[in-house]
Amino acid sequence: MSVTNGAPAPLLRLEGVNTYYGQMHILQDVDLEVGEGELVCLLGGNASGKSTTLKTILGVVPPRSGKVVLAGEDVTRYSTAKRIERGLAIVPENRRLFGPMTVLENLELGAYLRPRADLKEDLERVYEIFPHVAARRKQLAGTLSGGEQQMVAMGRALMARPKLLLMDEPSMGLAPILVERSFEIIKQVHSAGVALLVVEQNANVSLSIADRGYVLSTGRVVLEGRASELIRHEELRKAYLGR
Repeated sequence: MSVTNGAPAPLLRLEGVNTYYGQMHILQDVDLEVGEGELVCLLGGNASGKSTTLKTILGVVPPRSGKVVLAGEDVTRYSTAKRIERGLAIVPENRRLFGPMTVLENLELGAYLRPRADLKEDLERVYEIFPHVAARRKQLAGTLSGGEQQMVAMGRALMARPKLLLMDEPSMGLAPILVERSFEIIKQVHSAGVALLVVEQNANVSLSIADRGYVLSTGRVVLEGRASELIRHEELRKAYLGR
C-alpha cells in the first residue's frame, strides 16, 4: 500500500528482494528506496524482518532473488567489505563501542579504510558535528553516558565518509529521557547532508524526524509514504502508535 510517491533519485534501492534463512522465507518481494540526502525510517515489530533487511543491505545474508543497488551499482553479490568500500556504514544496535579504548581510538577505527592522510580532516568534521565528542576524545568510551556513546558510535561511522548511514534500533537500551536526545543527534547528522536509513520500533519518534517511512510486517512492506502522512495513517496509529 503506497501513501505517496515522489522520492528523490535512489541512493539505495532494493528490488523484489527475497531473503531466506534455510527454508524460512523471511523477506518477501521487498522494494525499498533511500534517496540522496534522505532520512528514511523502517518500522516494524519483533520478527517483522527489519534486522534481516539490514543484513541483506550489508551483504551478511544474500537474497535468493532480487537486487540490492547502491549509487546505481548492483552490489547484490558483493561482500560486506566491498559494500562498505562503496559507501555503506552502520551504527549497530547498542552502539558496540570498545569500552577500554578512548573515544579518539574508537573514532579512528571508523576510518580504517580511509587514507591515513585524511584522518585529521575526518576527525575535524566529526568534532564539528559533535563538539561534545571532541571534549571527551581522551576519555575511555566505556565511561560515557548512553547519549554520549550514541554520538561516538555515529561519529565512528561518519569517519568512513559514507554515502548512506544505516542505524539499527538507535533507541534500544536508552532510558526514555535519552531517546529524544538520540533522535536529535540523528537530525544533526542528517542536517550535515548524510543520507540515513533508520531501523526502529519507536514509530512515533522516528516518523517525527524522517522524510519517508516503510512499515514491515512478516517480511513484507505493508505501508510506505511520506512520514508526515504515515504518522496520521489510521492503520499505523492503531498498530504502532497505540492510538
